Amino acid sequence: MRASNIQLDLAKDILFATAESWSPLPHQIPPEGDEWHVWMLLGGRGSGKTMAGARYVLQHLEEFGKDARVGIGAPTHGDARSVCIEGVTGLYTLNPEAFEYNRSLAELRHKNGGFVKYQGAEDPSRWNGPQWTLLWADELALWKEESWHQAQFGLRLGKHPRAIVTTTPKNRKFVRDLSEEKNVHVAFATTYNNPHLPDVAIERLQSRYGGTRLGRQELMAEWIDDIEGALWHMSLFKYEEAKQDMARIVVAIDPAVTATDQSDETGIIVAARSSDNIFHILEDLSGRYSPDQWARVAINAYHDFNADKIIAETNNGGEMVQLTLRTVDRHVPYKSVHASRGKRIRAEPIAALYEQGKVYHAKQFELLEEQLCTWTPESKESPDRMDALVWGLSELSSAGSANIRFL
Repeated sequence: MRASNIQLDLAKDILFATAESWSPLPHQIPPEGDEWHVWMLLGGRGSGKTMAGARYVLQHLEEFGKDARVGIGAPTHGDARSVCIEGVTGLYTLNPEAFEYNRSLAELRHKNGGFVKYQGAEDPSRWNGPQWTLLWADELALWKEESWHQAQFGLRLGKHPRAIVTTTPKNRKFVRDLSEEKNVHVAFATTYNNPHLPDVAIERLQSRYGGTRLGRQELMAEWIDDIEGALWHMSLFKYEEAKQDMARIVVAIDPAVTATDQSDETGIIVAARSSDNIFHILEDLSGRYSPDQWARVAINAYHDFNADKIIAETNNGGEMVQLTLRTVDRHVPYKSVHASRGKRIRAEPIAALYEQGKVYHAKQFELLEEQLCTWTPESKESPDRMDALVWGLSELSSAGSANIRFL
């Protein structure tokens, strides 16, 4: 099952309260007193972070009436709307009768006169100017750091301007530093701290993340330190919704040699280069497929993204890769690549593009990013997603081309 489907099912599962009935869990109760400036709720999947944030905003609007001015931010504008406002536990969903909602302006007016504006963290300049009595930053660990800093300049209205941060504790330095500042109240909540989650949701998440390093972060809400020797770290990932003016788009494949339940995955990455020579990872479609399946997934992606061509690694598959693709679509543009040097040497120039801030992900690609951050030359598992990403970005840039033969 794709991650987006899991998140949709989970969102339905955690709708455990209504506007008329709200019994907060211990970690969803705001800190007491006036000493705190930021309430940071670090939580695992399904722990109720969004519900806590939305409920606190509602409380703030009721308390401060027409003086309330609330800024709501998320990694992208779409995230802010679909999660914080219109999500199953979003602000408008919880109490639609309390608001006049102007979706085109991304604004809500509360019945008591308070004002709410939501936006994404893609463009820091959008946070330069607006003023708030309250700021809710959802999934701050996926924000552009400068957007957070710009938003702080606007947090200056009222006697006690405050911020709520609801996020999974991904290892971003500025977020971790924030958690250690004075007057920041930090609460932790694991997925298992939410008794309202049905067993099927727990089982689904446990099946996906249980027993893994990523699970410690996504379920147990732990800070996970970088691995020594890995080429990528979480701080390198930058997020931006896909643009329309891409100069080139490719679908890159790192095919598995066999097709059994125990086989390696086939890496399938959709990568693009914009007209200003910035690179974008548009989609990760990797998975455990038969040859016919991965060929169809790749060719569908080629058409869906209006790509220029398909790139495939042929170290082990040889002519089989091209034959498999041609069986599905005989006209699809295709280019084969062959590794001339080892994985680490091939990957280093691509990791350098990330270090230079030249690569953006269209959204969080959990399994790809986990693989990038955990693979070292001593790793036993095949980094198929990483390999496909390297093929794609090597094709789109001059980086790494010396280590790859294009056939």
